[in-house]
Amino acid sequence: MFTHFFIDRPILSSVISILILLGGAVAMWVAPISQYPELAPPQVSIDARYPGATAEVIASTVAAPIEAQINGVDNLLYFNSVSSSSGNVTISVVFKPGSDPDINQVNVQNRVSQALPLVPQVVSQQGVTVEKKSSSIMMVLSIFSPDDRYDSTYIDNYANLYVLEELKRVPGANRASVFGLPDIAMRIWLRPDRMAQLGISVQEVANAIQSQNQTFGIGQIGAQPTPAGVQQTFVVTAQGLLTKPEEFENIIVRAAQQGTAIVRVRDIGRAELAKRDYSIASRMNGRTATTIGIYQQPGANAVETARAVRARMEELKRQFPTGLDYKVTLDTSLFTLNSIDKVVHTFFEAVVLVIAVVFLFLQSLRATVIPILAVPVSIVGTFVGMHLLGFSVNMLTMFGLILAIGLVVDDAIVVVENVETNMAKHGLPALEAAKRAMTEIAGALISIVLVLVSVFLPVAFLGGVTGTLYQQFAVTIAISVVISGVMALTLSPALAAIIIRAHHGERRGFFRWFEATFARLTDGYVGGVARLVRGWPLALAAFGAVIAGILILFRVLPGSFVPDEDQGYFFVVVEAPDTASQSYVSALGEKAEKILAAEPAVQDVAFVNGFSLVDGTFRNNAAILFPSLKPFEERKDPSLLSFSVLPRLNRQFAGLQEGVVLAINPPPIPGLGTTGGFESYLQNRGAGDARATAQAVQAFIAAARQRV
Repeated sequence: MFTHFFIDRPILSSVISILILLGGAVAMWVAPISQYPELAPPQVSIDARYPGATAEVIASTVAAPIEAQINGVDNLLYFNSVSSSSGNVTISVVFKPGSDPDINQVNVQNRVSQALPLVPQVVSQQGVTVEKKSSSIMMVLSIFSPDDRYDSTYIDNYANLYVLEELKRVPGANRASVFGLPDIAMRIWLRPDRMAQLGISVQEVANAIQSQNQTFGIGQIGAQPTPAGVQQTFVVTAQGLLTKPEEFENIIVRAAQQGTAIVRVRDIGRAELAKRDYSIASRMNGRTATTIGIYQQPGANAVETARAVRARMEELKRQFPTGLDYKVTLDTSLFTLNSIDKVVHTFFEAVVLVIAVVFLFLQSLRATVIPILAVPVSIVGTFVGMHLLGFSVNMLTMFGLILAIGLVVDDAIVVVENVETNMAKHGLPALEAAKRAMTEIAGALISIVLVLVSVFLPVAFLGGVTGTLYQQFAVTIAISVVISGVMALTLSPALAAIIIRAHHGERRGFFRWFEATFARLTDGYVGGVARLVRGWPLALAAFGAVIAGILILFRVLPGSFVPDEDQGYFFVVVEAPDTASQSYVSALGEKAEKILAAEPAVQDVAFVNGFSLVDGTFRNNAAILFPSLKPFEERKDPSLLSFSVLPRLNRQFAGLQEGVVLAINPPPIPGLGTTGGFESYLQNRGAGDARATAQAVQAFIAAARQRV
């Protein structure tokens, strides 16, 4: 029997277990940590700008040509575009789960290149960006001036030049970005009345600036071939790109011709060094700020990335100018860390409970040690399989390990019980009893492992998001069961031959009472089963009643994909009328900020004016607030949990008549949706313009509200 080989070589059996344990420890050390596995399908975002154009013009001249080219790209699931009157268009291309995000980006970039000749030239000049997109925001940082000594232009420029680039170099945080366009640009303010008098168009001014604001390679003096006697060579340098406002104001728009005077930029306007775009404005706790969003990179360790970002920001803070500070206004990794911490506590509680139960029934410390040793080896060794399969340490894999604790000891218990039985009945020494026991039960142990694996493993072949959820849970259990089977065939019988004694002595005290009580319970159970067998119609009726109750509860109880949780933060969406200006939305957001500041559960509030969380676009009539709640240990009172805070805030927000302000939970699974709840799209598949579609949407919403 092959198991006798390991019984005769206990050192080899121990080495196998130690190698499994060490491999699992290394895999556990390098495993990424996240709340859930990567469930969201890969996305690629296409962003373009058409300054001054309406949403309809952008949709027809920019979005439509690009969409026509990206249609049919490999692994495409669907795409949608959102155009706004602020001149921005965002096309989100969603791919099948499991596809390579890098390959998807390259494929989309190639299709966009084919579409560029079909879009207006000004759009191409502004630039069309194609980037991998992650809808799972990990952190929000706010850089602000506590004493208000710096304006938004200075803070934006400093954050863009000295903070953002540093954060992108942090492993796992390369998708950091500033909300809005923080770049500094030379703005040319023109006087339409003066231009009309002189007959000068805007395009004429733009052409003059473009032609005169260039760098040129002038050449060299003394370069070969030269006459004899030239001793030196000089590179001719000339003024490069213009950098000062007065230099731009000196640009000649129209030269003297046929008696007309020279017209410069200063004659028809002025130049100003300022922000490139003013469509986004941010605040932090009411102070002017620059808001940086950090999106989690797929496969990155969220907890380690957040720690690295905080550490890097502390280093950068020492270089900040006097009067500049930062604050982490949102950190989703805190909830992940808290959730994993709770699961780890549950894990150790389960281990202690299993040890107590095993000792209670085996009633021997020597016998208890053998199955208990199977727990750390099987559980820690599971991380090797998780690492090879690309799994992360998340809620699902940890729950699978908790459930596996009760399964991995079963095989070792069977080995110990059978060895003790052979020693008691046949009077065999421990070594011979172990060999006889393994001859009897080796096949049964293998069957147990195969049966358990056959229960969990088929789930690994489920597709879609639901399949991914169950996959990591089930495969984790299957791996631990296989390792426990290896332990039962190698280490457990080898230890049994060394540790177990022939007799434990007579049961005394508590154990005698427990054995007697358990025997009575067993006899009662056997008698009850016998009565049920005789009265099988009654037993069948009871079974039918249980099934009926399950079906009724299945229909009555509310269902959901994943229940909502208090994640330590939430979103507040601000929607004003379509024609609302940024200052109008800012005033509405300020009222919302005051309400949030008065809420005892709220710690900090970051406000981004001009950004719509719902559709991910920059719009003048939208804003988003990122309130962070106080740490969980400070919110023991149920009234301070998000389930109580959000309804309380929404009742106050309902009193704001200037627009719609709504507090909403983040999605329970990061990346699946923008907010909690569900999203739906109404598509116009026939004739009709945007107005007809808007009317249909309003009619649909009105009908849906009647069903609430």
